[in-house]
Amino acid sequence: MSEFTVQFVPVTVTPATIWLFVSLSDGETVGWGEATLENQEATVTDCFNALPKRLTEADLADLRFDTLPQAALSSALRQAQADLAARMAGVSLSDHLGRAGRDQIGIYANINRSTRDRSPEGMASNARRALAHGHNAIKVAPFDEVRATMGRREMTDAMGLGLARIAAVRDVVGERRLMVDCHWRFDVAGAGRLIDACAPLKPYWIECPILETEAGIAELVSLRRRANAAGMRLAGLETAILRQGFAPYLAAGAYDVMMPDVKYCGGPREMLAISVDMARHGVAFSPHNPSGPICHMHSMHICASLPQEELLETQFDETPMFDSLVDQALPQPIGGRVTLPMSRLGLGLSLVVPQPESGPST
Repeated sequence: MSEFTVQFVPVTVTPATIWLFVSLSDGETVGWGEATLENQEATVTDCFNALPKRLTEADLADLRFDTLPQAALSSALRQAQADLAARMAGVSLSDHLGRAGRDQIGIYANINRSTRDRSPEGMASNARRALAHGHNAIKVAPFDEVRATMGRREMTDAMGLGLARIAAVRDVVGERRLMVDCHWRFDVAGAGRLIDACAPLKPYWIECPILETEAGIAELVSLRRRANAAGMRLAGLETAILRQGFAPYLAAGAYDVMMPDVKYCGGPREMLAISVDMARHGVAFSPHNPSGPICHMHSMHICASLPQEELLETQFDETPMFDSLVDQALPQPIGGRVTLPMSRLGLGLSLVVPQPESGPST
């Protein structure tokens, strides 16, 4: 039975952001995955430290997904396994997964982490930079001050600051797509008021307005109907795990758009299976992808394995290390699309491991 050496590589890229990477090696070829999980880096590290010294194929077939940190590490190992297999087969990852005859992917820019000036003018200025960089669609996360525990008046006041940010960005993007991420900051009543208030600003979707639990699915269904009636869509479910994590939301019709993340949902092949389930229910597939370059490349190869997809998220200009951490140039957007280099093996690039930041390896 084959055995693999596994390496865990945490990299601090900004004072607020740590990206987590893993690799699998058979002694000759290396495959890469990403396990980044904001504010839970230590727990993901603990999950890695609990692994066997060397991983066998049986170990990789029996990975744990009981918690989100476990899912992050297990999904990263599955990513690395798929990358390794594609490289060994002498093909690109998307060809290994079953490419749908295309190499261009539509993307949008998440400008949240690169917007240091959180004023409406600062957010608008950063949106303008993203458009100049080749993007045609923008996502903002404008509700910094909102908390689900706020009273109605306090939440309404806090929401007003976010609406001003959205309005400023709308002025910049014109009729282009503008997505609004709420990061689960609202209660149900506040989310309803948000939908009503956002309608004149015409966001393409409202994302993650309330905490996502199976007990709250009926409330999500109601919010979706309210958003649809106002000409908007409802999006979410970026941290769902495996097909079964999406199933009850799909069955109920909770969202117009679901956003599986290859870092949490179970890896590339599980993500493709989830996309099939979503298509069966008429739900748009738009992967969550605001972190490092390894997740970014996995997400693009997955999208190339589908006949079509909603736009793929990409982080915009959080740090120059997004480009410098890898040994090949990342595809750059032109007119809101990127072209994958299908002549490269596997992901088409590898992590350049920064020695001072290297984590433990077994």
